[in-house]
Amino acid sequence: MKNLKTIKILVSFAFIAMFSCADDFIDVASQDENSEDFFNSEADYQNALIAAYDYLQATAQQFQVAEIASDNTLAGGESATDSPGIQEIDDMIHTPVNAQLRNIWTWMYTGVNRTNYIMEFQNKTDFVNKTSVLAQTRFLRAFYYFELVKWFGDVPLVVDKRIQFGDQFGIERTPKAQVYAQIEQDLIFAVDNLPYTQSQTGRITKGAAEALLGKAYLYQEKFTEAATVLENLIDKGPYDLLPSNIAPLMWENEYENSIESVFEIQYSDVDGGSYDCFQCLEGNYAVGFNGVRGYVGPVFDFGYSFNVPTQDVVDAFEPGDIRLDYSILDIKKWIEENPTASYNEDAGYEQTGYFNRKYIARLGDANRPDAALTNPNNFRAIRFADVLLMAAEALNRGSISDARAQIYLNRVRNRAMLGNVTTTGTNLTNDIYKERRVELVGEGHRFFDLVRTGRAAQAIPGFQTGKHELFPIPIQEIELSGNVWVQNPGYQN
Repeated sequence: MKNLKTIKILVSFAFIAMFSCADDFIDVASQDENSEDFFNSEADYQNALIAAYDYLQATAQQFQVAEIASDNTLAGGESATDSPGIQEIDDMIHTPVNAQLRNIWTWMYTGVNRTNYIMEFQNKTDFVNKTSVLAQTRFLRAFYYFELVKWFGDVPLVVDKRIQFGDQFGIERTPKAQVYAQIEQDLIFAVDNLPYTQSQTGRITKGAAEALLGKAYLYQEKFTEAATVLENLIDKGPYDLLPSNIAPLMWENEYENSIESVFEIQYSDVDGGSYDCFQCLEGNYAVGFNGVRGYVGPVFDFGYSFNVPTQDVVDAFEPGDIRLDYSILDIKKWIEENPTASYNEDAGYEQTGYFNRKYIARLGDANRPDAALTNPNNFRAIRFADVLLMAAEALNRGSISDARAQIYLNRVRNRAMLGNVTTTGTNLTNDIYKERRVELVGEGHRFFDLVRTGRAAQAIPGFQTGKHELFPIPIQEIELSGNVWVQNPGYQN
């Protein structure tokens, strides 16, 4: 990880399905509480913590797939058979046999197990920075479980001990309310024990914990709790919106970890993976995969034309909204303005002429060892604009204060050079929803926003109410459980 050196510690992690790259993980005998081999110093705990951070980088794929699952973008790619699992999710015809969904399950549980490895031995050795290490660990565990519960609903919940092979036969799926309760406990601990500013860029902060806690509350429609924690973050945290003239640059490498970034996943150009081992990557693979196929010209580099925006999302921007130009690249308009540029107009599948400008390769990225796998551009997982809009939603939907909701909503709109919203009640709710779509387009939030607010069936072609709110548990995991786990509704056959 950028600024957090990634190491691989040689321990046995979780379900057998989690063993992926033979050169990355070595299956050794697990250590018991009396072992003298590890967790004997602060360095051991810090190394284990960095290994737990490592699986944040694996989320590049799931944030991209989440955007494709929504009405914002189409799968794209080279053809209808390019990454079939992604194509199926785009068309809402995915099944329990889906490579991308299994990746999400496996990688997030690997992250959980790495955090639980630390927590299992939390009392073995004392050192000065121990509380901070445990607070960061618990944030990471909460994040990984939050991703799992978003995608799959009820999931097996294990805390403070590793899931060893064989354990899956005795672990049941836990109701998502209990999973959320554990997420809340972990994040409250992190909020209470972390500073707003860390000495090492990329480490979890109090602000990141508050933002994720507010988001977890919002997903459960705990509006009062969400408003309280998010407004505290707005009032006391060190964050702000970048000004209108700088906002178009916030996706560039030189504006990583800016004042607007509350939680940012760090990437580097280290060549650490391959197409067979995406979870081994140090780079943000989605950046190259979102790019323009066959592009030659200024500013941008070529890509593989996945995750292409629809005309519908382009039309969602109001006249005069400056975000349209720096969020979505209209390639034909761009070439008209830049005559030296060209691209292969006939290449690619489902091409709309639009591309995710936030996360596409910039000129020079192709000069890296493997441009598709070693892009160093960080993922801005939670921005301050998102915090403002979540606070506005909680205040409005919780019938707490439409006046304060308007203030937060209009801060985001004014930065986009748009006028104030003065609506209240349900009309204000809809205005907040509209703002979230255009402000956060391309960032992987839209699908889950639609699901949690009950609007997915009206917006997403092929979405079936009572089924597609959740994704299926991968069939391999069902089989590994001894067929004890019941599949999510609609995916049993």
